[in-house]
Amino acid sequence: MLQTVFSVSALFLSLVLLTGGSTMLGTLVGLRLELEGYSAARTGLILSFHAVGFVLGSIYGVRIIRRVGQIRAFAVFGALACAAILTHPMYVHTDLWIVLRLIVGFCVAGLLLIVESWVNGVATAQTRGTLLGIYLVLFYLASSGGQLIIGLGDPAQFHLFSVAAILVALSLVPLSLTRSVAPQLPEATQVPVRTVANKAPLAVMGAFLSGILLSAFNSIGPIYASRIGLDTQQLSLFMSVAVLSAMVFQFPVGRLSDYVPRNRVVLGLAATGTAAAVATALWGEASLWLLFASAALYVGCAASVYPVSLALAHDQMQHGEIVGTNATLLIGFGVGTIGGPIGASLSIWLLGPSGLFIFAAFVMGALGIIAAYNWTAQKQVPVAQQEQFVAVTPVSTSALMELDPRDETYEAREEAAQEHLSQRATDTPPGATP
Repeated sequence: MLQTVFSVSALFLSLVLLTGGSTMLGTLVGLRLELEGYSAARTGLILSFHAVGFVLGSIYGVRIIRRVGQIRAFAVFGALACAAILTHPMYVHTDLWIVLRLIVGFCVAGLLLIVESWVNGVATAQTRGTLLGIYLVLFYLASSGGQLIIGLGDPAQFHLFSVAAILVALSLVPLSLTRSVAPQLPEATQVPVRTVANKAPLAVMGAFLSGILLSAFNSIGPIYASRIGLDTQQLSLFMSVAVLSAMVFQFPVGRLSDYVPRNRVVLGLAATGTAAAVATALWGEASLWLLFASAALYVGCAASVYPVSLALAHDQMQHGEIVGTNATLLIGFGVGTIGGPIGASLSIWLLGPSGLFIFAAFVMGALGIIAAYNWTAQKQVPVAQQEQFVAVTPVSTSALMELDPRDETYEAREEAAQEHLSQRATDTPPGATP
């Protein structure tokens, strides 16, 4: 096990650097637009294009990688992302920044796709669960750390944009220097949305609404914090604590969902998240500690909806459909992330800073109504027959979903991948780089 973890340490280092740079950039862009005097509605529109780029990169980035190879594609995506990041502070204009957010989103998706497929290629049936857990922890720690970096500089200057570009550029080094053979990219498998929706409608809605909830906070949260008077250091800590809560909440919620029907867990998350959002909207400005606590509770609930929805879908689907179901729900989450910044920013524009959490409470409440209806209308799988809960981050690509330990077809795909690598090693001339 230790040997396997050591063998992917370079990949995990690339992940940490890439995640830290890209997440701090998302907060930084919102802050800079706020300082430039942009309206919340226009800011939300600009920020939503990162999600558009990420979804497109998750779908079409595979074609580029297959055409030029993983190492070259990694360099291309990294170079384009760094160039786009450094262009931000040069000229602040709506149309330009929409294009830049689209490019960064697309490239980050491509970079993550390569890192995740490489981790997947190293994993075995015995180690995939451990590697998925390590990936989850490192992703959230890096995201939290990226938020803290913002507190060390001035968003009005170019320095923080340079730091984000440096982190993304450095993420290219560990993977580019690896001597291991590039693994075969997983074949795209997806169960039709209608099939999943017919068998597990709450799972589909949970994934979609979770995307709205998380993207609304991640993109518009910094604007909310700025408008209620938090300074840059307080704002960065506010976002960092919220990100950590997203990781921490998954483990007790996951444990609970293994002993309680999962539609009730979703209902409980929706009710708790709605209460937390309402509390933040009403009293968040009264106390810094109350703000941090209620916002962390809301984000923890919102982030837990997706993995519980994933487990709920697996309870209803066939074992051979797990990977395809993962891909379908991941796209549903991605579509939701496009609407989150737009809806939250319009709410702030109409209702003031507290509009972010009023919008969140409305979406959470809608999820609760859907979960309550599902509880009464759909026959549930007995708790004893439920699939195991697995903590995941939805900010990923289909390659990471291949590591799901619930997938019983993994060993067959692992053997096929090993045959592919052996064939490539045999066909590669001595001294050449695969």
